[in-house]
Amino acid sequence: MADPVIQVEGVEKRFVVRVKRGRLRRERREVAAVDRIGFEIERGTIVGYLGPNGAGKSTTVKMLTGILVPSGGRIRVAGLDPSRRRVELAAKIGVVFGQRSQLWWDLPLRDSFELLRHIYRVPPARHRENLDRFADVLALGPFLETPVRQLSLGQRMRGELTAALLHDPEIVFLDEPTIGLDVVAKAAVREFLSEVNRERGVTVLLTTHDLADIERLCSRLLVIDHGRLIWDGGLDELRRQHGPERTLVVDLEESAPPLELDGARVVKVDGPRQWLRFRRDETSASELIAAVGAQARLIDVAIEETEIEEIVRRIYAAGAR
Repeated sequence: MADPVIQVEGVEKRFVVRVKRGRLRRERREVAAVDRIGFEIERGTIVGYLGPNGAGKSTTVKMLTGILVPSGGRIRVAGLDPSRRRVELAAKIGVVFGQRSQLWWDLPLRDSFELLRHIYRVPPARHRENLDRFADVLALGPFLETPVRQLSLGQRMRGELTAALLHDPEIVFLDEPTIGLDVVAKAAVREFLSEVNRERGVTVLLTTHDLADIERLCSRLLVIDHGRLIWDGGLDELRRQHGPERTLVVDLEESAPPLELDGARVVKVDGPRQWLRFRRDETSASELIAAVGAQARLIDVAIEETEIEEIVRRIYAAGAR
């Protein structure tokens, strides 16, 4: 991989917990939150980091940002060891935790941005340029003078994203940035992230439970389960390996019994509409459409891919086995 900006080699993080044994006795036990994972992320990419609750996603992000020290392995972010050079690294990264705020609760949003300018020592002209651009893209203007505590969740999240990017970081770590947002706010956040990646070359590591974020933003996906990396690859490859079936939805001119075709099976019928399931490695969609047209008059067709939720569920199941 050319020019990796994030390097993770055999990293692990272990915590000691006390487990109750009997009425008065507690036993010390070591738990691996992250278990010898390794990956590299190329500069200027958006990578999704996916996993169930407790899989180790947030722990990984905290090690990458220097908040936690790894129990073993090696991490380099922008060429730096995060836990040993936190101050230097802070100027190169931006971080958004969906459940935590980096804004001052009782100050107007604009004042929070001004304080961050001084913290990161951003030149005034560059600060104004960035703020004007982000305010335009994220529609911050109407509430820049509003105290943070009075903002809606969607407004605050747009402010958090702006705060994370005002100092021109090379890398942005986003931990559940769209959690709790409505459809409109999510769309605005996704478009903003896509734009800063495209125009500024910002590298983004996106941790989320919202698979729509992954589908719309990421070309590569890392999947972690029980502290171990169980998938590292592109979305298309993921679908080929774990979602081999596709569905052809056909609208016929008239209602008809389920069609009988080689290489496909009807899984649902609703009046003149039928859903035909087929394997991408055995039957092509064009051949199947031609076969349907030979049996009945077609009005419309559509192809549905396997839902990514189902694909990820299969990966989790395979990882558990």
